[in-house]
Amino acid sequence: MANPVPNLKSSWQQWLRDIASITQPSDVHCCDGTLEELNGIRERLVAGDELLRLNYSSFPNCYLYRSDPRDVARVEHLTFICTPSKDDAGPNNNWMAPDEAKSKMRALYRGCMRGRTMYVVPYCMGPLDSPYSRVGIEITDSAYVVLNMAIMTRIGARALDLIRGGRSFVKGLHSIGELDPDRRFIMHYPDSLEIESFGSGYGGNALLGKKCHALRIASYQARQEGWLAEHMLIVGLSSPTGEKHFIAAAFPSACGKTNLAMLIPPDSMPGWRVETVGDDIAWLHVGSDGGLWAINPEAGYFGVVPGTNRGTNRNAFDMIQRDTLFTNVALTADNQPWWEGRKKFEPKFDWQGRPYDPMGGAAAHPNARFTVSAKNNPIYSPHAEDPGGVPISAIVFGGRRRAIAPLVYQARSWAHGVLVGAAVASETTAAATGELGVVRRDPMAMKPFAGYHFGDYFQHWLNVGRRLTKAPKIFHVNWFRQDASGKYLWPGFGDNLHVLRWIVDRCENRIDANDHPIGWMPKQGDLPFASLGISSEFASELTSVPNDRFVAELADFRAYLKTFDPRVPPDLYDQLHDLELRAGINCQG
Repeated sequence: MANPVPNLKSSWQQWLRDIASITQPSDVHCCDGTLEELNGIRERLVAGDELLRLNYSSFPNCYLYRSDPRDVARVEHLTFICTPSKDDAGPNNNWMAPDEAKSKMRALYRGCMRGRTMYVVPYCMGPLDSPYSRVGIEITDSAYVVLNMAIMTRIGARALDLIRGGRSFVKGLHSIGELDPDRRFIMHYPDSLEIESFGSGYGGNALLGKKCHALRIASYQARQEGWLAEHMLIVGLSSPTGEKHFIAAAFPSACGKTNLAMLIPPDSMPGWRVETVGDDIAWLHVGSDGGLWAINPEAGYFGVVPGTNRGTNRNAFDMIQRDTLFTNVALTADNQPWWEGRKKFEPKFDWQGRPYDPMGGAAAHPNARFTVSAKNNPIYSPHAEDPGGVPISAIVFGGRRRAIAPLVYQARSWAHGVLVGAAVASETTAAATGELGVVRRDPMAMKPFAGYHFGDYFQHWLNVGRRLTKAPKIFHVNWFRQDASGKYLWPGFGDNLHVLRWIVDRCENRIDANDHPIGWMPKQGDLPFASLGISSEFASELTSVPNDRFVAELADFRAYLKTFDPRVPPDLYDQLHDLELRAGINCQG
């Protein structure tokens, strides 16, 4: 097992020796990412009862990992941005001074890997030969993290070669510690490209290539270097004539992001094809043509599994039938994974391995996960490996709003689109929180992930737009408009492709639109409401904005935006004032 760090002079190797000296592991293993290595790690975990091999005939090469019951989700309240100035982190982040954070973490790390293996995981975010990719090394004492990183990133020798060649890299240090919630922190040091995580072995707390690197650190890098690191899916649409467009879309949780990334065209749209470039993160760069080009930095999916079935997301359901690492799902009597919404079979054991009691709550944890290679997706796009990325025709923002946001509208300009993205919000559902309709603002769906002050973040979006001569058009969608009785007005799922087709037609200037204070909206007949069984009354609601609610929404958003003063760009306030005037309000200030 031991694979000691070579005694050679280099910055990355000296860092490894320093960390080994602090954490004092029993041995060190530098990961090469080979199938033989990963199979060996899996077998050792199975032998030690840390990993359970699932029913091979039904779920070949699938495994179940059960996390500590105290360690089942992201811990945003214990996640910090460590910049010299608190103002640079902004009110959207928890802040700690770098020296204080380093001192706190060094005390936690001292001797934390005694009796454990220190795994060294070199990884690449994005295609290995892409100029837009970034590399990192995660040091961890969790074999479960290694297995996940091997799926979610490109790990091993080729990533290490890039670092050996002088490429700057993100230094990530992770230890599960004692899994004590009172000794759990995640620190980000953007200036030095470092991440330190202690006390959790779960998900984004421990897989440092994911939210920590790909969004919090990368968004900071992107601002310095002139690109965008965003919490966005990337989907390709091909029309029956062969015309292809790529769309990047940002949604807060519970707004249909994964379903849109893996959308299946409805029977009413024969000849249309959809392909998934990415389901969660997009890195966007200004291309030599003046357009915006995107890569997906991830190589796999780390998705929430409850609710996934052939009816809700057939592609996701099909891709997790093999070669999948499940976390905190339940089990059937014959060792098949089970979760609420699976439809078939019954659970025998719950997510903690206890005999399942139907009166004791859910069998699978509500945040149970699957980790699977993106190439398992039946509609995986080979363009996901294009070094130059894919050209983005449209950027789409969305949220869950019952009574105000229309089905779809288009921003008038890039600057107006930045305002649309900054105003993204969703309403809570009673099922999720016990409270219904509480508005939670989540600018660009980046509230937990922007690595610096939101005021500066909005300015950076405006700056990127000024460099674009072929800027994508920006849109907002809302699949969740309801009538007074709570009935959804739009069928959603595959039929969302009708809305995406309207977006594509607007990008190609093939159709006109109605001028509304909120933006450009579909004209009558541009969406197939009647053929979808949507009454003229509901169609009218889907393409309207109640003025009283709109006025209240603008006032609420202005108050929210002021929380980021004095760093909010004047141009953004100009856009807001223009919107207020269109709505018949004059409240500049």
